[in-house]
Amino acid sequence: MHKENPHRASVLQHVSQNVRRLRHAAELSQTALSEKSGVSRRMLVAIEAGEKNVSLSTLDRVAEALDVAFSDLIQAPDVRDHSRINELAWAGEIVGSKAVLLAKATARREVELWEWRLEPGDRYCPDPDLEGWSEQLFVFEGCLTLLVGDAANTISAGEFFMFASHQPHAYRNDGKVAVRFIRNVVI
Repeated sequence: MHKENPHRASVLQHVSQNVRRLRHAAELSQTALSEKSGVSRRMLVAIEAGEKNVSLSTLDRVAEALDVAFSDLIQAPDVRDHSRINELAWAGEIVGSKAVLLAKATARREVELWEWRLEPGDRYCPDPDLEGWSEQLFVFEGCLTLLVGDAANTISAGEFFMFASHQPHAYRNDGKVAVRFIRNVVI
């Protein structure tokens, strides 16, 4: 991990604060959490002190032992929209390698993953989905115009957007180049 990476440092702080807060809320000692998660007490002490780069699998075990989602450990503790994470969760040995957890949604049945391409001037106007469904979009090329109700949202490459899809919505490419994006439908 890159110790000089300020984004990584902030995630370590979030993990530190969240593990400590959630452990106290569950009324577990560090020893009890260690036994329940299979993570050494020494590692938990270092995590709670914000001193230790921790693997994703270790965080998964801690989250499971605390009966919370992985995202609950890495998200900023004071965030208002808990579905929008946008936190660096992993940085590789080589600069530029990274994993960013963008968002989470509760699914009742399934999640569909779609790759989309809209050519300039094209649009897609689906019927509204059922109540409780949502969509997560990530644009990786071009610029997408998303209409939700009466609002037009511009989503550029590298940005993401989430919305409840039970309302009228449409996708539009107002640009001069194709727009490519990932669409998750959470059912």
